[in-house]
Amino acid sequence: MPLLTANTPNDWKALQQEAAAILQECGFTVEIEKVLEATRGSAEIDIYAEETVSGRTYSIACECKHWTSRVPQTVIHAFRTVVSDLGVNVGYIISSSGFQSGAFSASELTNLRLLTWEEFQNEFCETWLEKHLEPTITDELGPILSYTEPLVPTWFTEVPDHEVPVLRSLRDKYTPFGILMMSFTRYARFLRPNGFPELPLRASLREPFSDPGAIPDSIVDATGYRDFLGHVMEYGREAIAEFDAVKERNSV
Repeated sequence: MPLLTANTPNDWKALQQEAAAILQECGFTVEIEKVLEATRGSAEIDIYAEETVSGRTYSIACECKHWTSRVPQTVIHAFRTVVSDLGVNVGYIISSSGFQSGAFSASELTNLRLLTWEEFQNEFCETWLEKHLEPTITDELGPILSYTEPLVPTWFTEVPDHEVPVLRSLRDKYTPFGILMMSFTRYARFLRPNGFPELPLRASLREPFSDPGAIPDSIVDATGYRDFLGHVMEYGREAIAEFDAVKERNSV
C-alpha cells in the first residue's frame, strides 16, 4: 500500500508532529508531550491519543525516536514499563532508523508495537482513508461535483447569455477532475470493491483524464495519500471559486 506521505520528518519534533497529525485525522483526540500520572509517578508521553468507539475508550501512547542509530532493547524495556503503568491499550515506538534485533525480543508478548515511520503510516492508512480522505473530499468538494455532473445546477440556466460560454469553458476544464474526485467519495463506495485507487494515479488513467493538462501533474503523480489530498483540496477550492465567481457576479 502507498504511504500516506512521501515526506520524511527531518528531526524528532517533525516526526512527533506528523505522527500526531495522522492520529488526529484518523479520529483520535491527540495530545502532544502529555504528562500522565502512572502507578510509579508521573510520565511524559510524546503523543497520547484516545478514541471512543461505542462508548468504549481506546488509548495509545507513542514514543518518537529520530535517531541515526537503531533503537536498543533498553528503550523498549523502559517504555514497556511506562505503558504498563499507564494502562493504555497499546504503545508505539516510532523510529526513523529502525530497531536492534534485541528490541523486538523485548517487545514480544507485550502490547508494544515497534514501527518505522513508513510502518506507522501503513498501520493507520486504511483508517485515515476512511475517516479523513473520503469525508474531506465528499464534504468540502461537494460543489465541484455538482458543477461538473451531467445534470447542471439550476442557476447555470439563469445566467445571462454572455456567461454561458464561461460556464461551458469551466465545465470542460474541471469535469475530468470532478469525475475523478467522485471515485474517492462515500457515494462511490460500492464502486470500490478493492479499496481506494492506488497511487500514483497516472499509470491507471485513461482518456480524458490522461489528456495533457486535464488534471494537474501534482495530483496524478502524488505517491502519498496525504500529499495527494493536499493537492486535490488546493485545486478543488480554486475550481469552486471560479464557478462561484460567475454565480456571485450575476446574483443567481
